[in-house]
Amino acid sequence: MSDARSATAAIPAPVALRLTGTVRLPVAVQLPAVAQHGSGALALGGLDSADGSVSDVIAIDNGGARDVGRLPSARHDAAAADIEGQAYFFGGGDQGSASDLILHVGSGGAQVVGHLPIGASDIEAATIGRTAYVVGGYTETTPLRTIVAFTPGAGVRVVGTLPRPLRYAAIAAVGGRLLIAGGTSGVIAQRAILSFDPSTGSVRQVGLLPHPTTHAAGAALDGRFYVLGGRGENLDEQRSSILAVDPLSGVVSPAGRLPRPLSDLGAASLSGRILLVGGRDSSGAVQDQALTLVPAR
Repeated sequence: MSDARSATAAIPAPVALRLTGTVRLPVAVQLPAVAQHGSGALALGGLDSADGSVSDVIAIDNGGARDVGRLPSARHDAAAADIEGQAYFFGGGDQGSASDLILHVGSGGAQVVGHLPIGASDIEAATIGRTAYVVGGYTETTPLRTIVAFTPGAGVRVVGTLPRPLRYAAIAAVGGRLLIAGGTSGVIAQRAILSFDPSTGSVRQVGLLPHPTTHAAGAALDGRFYVLGGRGENLDEQRSSILAVDPLSGVVSPAGRLPRPLSDLGAASLSGRILLVGGRDSSGAVQDQALTLVPAR
């Protein structure tokens, strides 16, 4: 008990985030897969305002946002990750089917470089070292509880098991571990904050969100895990809250607010900032903006 209290007391106060820039997207999008790319990011696929899957590849940087290509097929609820400066796209769903493809997305288009163990949508991914980790998901009939590792040139393998099936979780890599918050086990929104250690394959619960939360964005900044927006179990229960999670203790602190309540955002952790892409508000309106958040120091 004394060790836990000492560790908690030593945690510095979290830094709140503030909005510092807004970029107009070529199209409105929700649930895009977003990965760092150079000094900016790529937003890949997602759903449009009519809930139809899209294949857009949008580059977002200080110069704005522009359409730079297409995926081989329209996909939503996929995941993306940057591995050593290269963008990879995982899975995704469309019209009742889930893809198992892993694509390398570059200036020459998208090329298949691997396969997930099973087709999956409703996934998220984050990178530690040279490996991207894909969390949970949905086969279009069954929610998944796996953590799948992909290393370019070394294949795909299942490296961890979640305590329960999980879809639409917020995740990010912090301090060599994967932090996983909220999501839904099927239809029930979750509060658990989990930590996955790739060196041991173990998953443990480190904390709880203030409310059951799903469809939130996750990002890492300055050694903390941020959970941004999201909603409850109902489609119109969007939130504007930004929560900072200490990766070791699981202590959750308020860290600002989004300009409006939003769920289904894409997110990327960039140098000194977090980029949020698209999303959906409580009226069901799909967003056509990318937001840049920085520490409010």
